[in-house]
Amino acid sequence: MLKSLPYIALFLSCFTLANEVESGTARVMVPAFSAEYTILHKSKAVGTATRKLSYLDNGLAQYSYHTDIEWLIFSDTRDEISQLKIDGNKVTPMRYEYKREGTGSDKHYKWRYDIANNSAYNELKDRSKSIDFPVNIQDPLSYHLQHRLNMLTNPEQKHYVYPVVKTSGSIKNYVYQYDGEEELMLPYGLVKTIKLKREVIEKKRITYAWFAPELDYLLVKLQQIKGDVEQFEAQLKSVNGTSN
Repeated sequence: MLKSLPYIALFLSCFTLANEVESGTARVMVPAFSAEYTILHKSKAVGTATRKLSYLDNGLAQYSYHTDIEWLIFSDTRDEISQLKIDGNKVTPMRYEYKREGTGSDKHYKWRYDIANNSAYNELKDRSKSIDFPVNIQDPLSYHLQHRLNMLTNPEQKHYVYPVVKTSGSIKNYVYQYDGEEELMLPYGLVKTIKLKREVIEKKRITYAWFAPELDYLLVKLQQIKGDVEQFEAQLKSVNGTSN
């Protein structure tokens, strides 16, 4: 059960869009942001997560998260960074790094992607891997940003599929389905939300994610259930950098 708690960090995505008109053409902008969430286990706070989006001097964006969880004798700290290119409403991953320390085995992965040439380079093992990248390929973090853009550009969409390249180099489709609307009272405040559902049948795991249209479809709550038992919940605490 405790191993499922840190997965909250993989779903915490927070950015906002603003439309500008240049030469009669709408251009999508993604401003920098910083958001904080409280991670709960059995209604008790056990940790925090911070999600950030910033811009680099080389023209790329950096999307990152940090989580810190402490519960009884269990501890878990994770950092995940995706350097990516944003072109309109399309996100293309360029580099990805993941670090995990705490109770159990530590993990560290670092990849560089050459999407155009169907190649990925494992920087820690100094090894290249040929991968037949599908259209709109994402890394384990960048797909959150792509998902938010998709919701903003097409709010009527009910079904989402994201091909994600895993740390092993394999590709797996992440599927989300519309699951209704709810009004939630969170540490951030009262918000109306759109609820999505992702089910992984082979692992008996269901993830529910709530997005707030009034906050440009910011993720405001996340809940994971495995074998009919709630594993964790995350709630938005604060956010800087949105248009609201």
